[in-house]
Amino acid sequence: MSSTVKISSASQLNDLLKNTSIVVADFYADWCGPCKQIAPIYEELSKSLQSFKFVKFVKIDTDAHKDIASTYQVTALPTFIVFRDGKVLEKVQGADPRKLQSIVKKIVSEVEEVHKKGGKSGEASGSGSSGSDWRGAEIPRGYSDVTDQIEIQRCDMLNWDTEAGGVRELFSSAKPSALGAEGTAKDWVETDTDEQLMLFIPFQSILKLHTLQITSLPPQDDEDVMRPRTIKLFSNKPHNLGFEEAEDMTATQIIELSEKDWNKDGTASVGLRYVKFQNINSLVLFVVEGDGEGEKVRIDRIRLIGEAGEKRDPGKLEKIGDDE
Repeated sequence: MSSTVKISSASQLNDLLKNTSIVVADFYADWCGPCKQIAPIYEELSKSLQSFKFVKFVKIDTDAHKDIASTYQVTALPTFIVFRDGKVLEKVQGADPRKLQSIVKKIVSEVEEVHKKGGKSGEASGSGSSGSDWRGAEIPRGYSDVTDQIEIQRCDMLNWDTEAGGVRELFSSAKPSALGAEGTAKDWVETDTDEQLMLFIPFQSILKLHTLQITSLPPQDDEDVMRPRTIKLFSNKPHNLGFEEAEDMTATQIIELSEKDWNKDGTASVGLRYVKFQNINSLVLFVVEGDGEGEKVRIDRIRLIGEAGEKRDPGKLEKIGDDE
């Protein structure tokens, strides 16, 4: 008997996402050779983890459920998406069993550890967090947090210290460890060779951005690490920019931060020029300089506030890998 669940409707999938900590979805089609090749491996992975009640493996026929494939921007087959607490955490395109197994088992291990400690599944183990949906500042009335519209897998960051955290920590909804959350892992981003940082942020849907919230909590006993002071924003770029290119290019908006902009939780809530941030499919954030005489800039969290529009057109599906 198969240990996977064949999805028959979008509502069935939504119910699973609401009630299951981890959902692993296999987007496939009967005509796709690579999908057939990896199917037995996917089934074995499902069986090996079926003792974990907080994990469900599902299969979604993209021909029968084009609406679901479109919602999650499935543009190639097979595609595997790992959901955690209803949100897309990882996406694997192509029949790559080793990568799929590695990602799934790592996430299951993290969630199992949280369950053992009696925490909530949304609390990221090992990332220095002790609570989900933490907010450094209030959301302006009439708008919502659209950070979950970011395509984490396609984000690109330049000049960051790999010994600290990465993109996932930057957009995490968990409380920063610097504010007393449990954990010792570095859950912030810190620049590497100097104070400049370049971050490319693509979106799953077209956004209207109203507010940018940045949390920065450099240690008070380290004068070498600073909060950002000058930030340039560039909208609708197809990829990340080079530092020299961004220096010379006209920004969509330039942000100048000072000490008064940071609240008690180390968060600056910056209103954007709303008319210039309509119909946005990507954002490049360029930290030009820090506020002080140090050499590095630290950012703990970034949240985007606004409105989410229609999902971008995923286009025609293509298969990845060798056919039978």
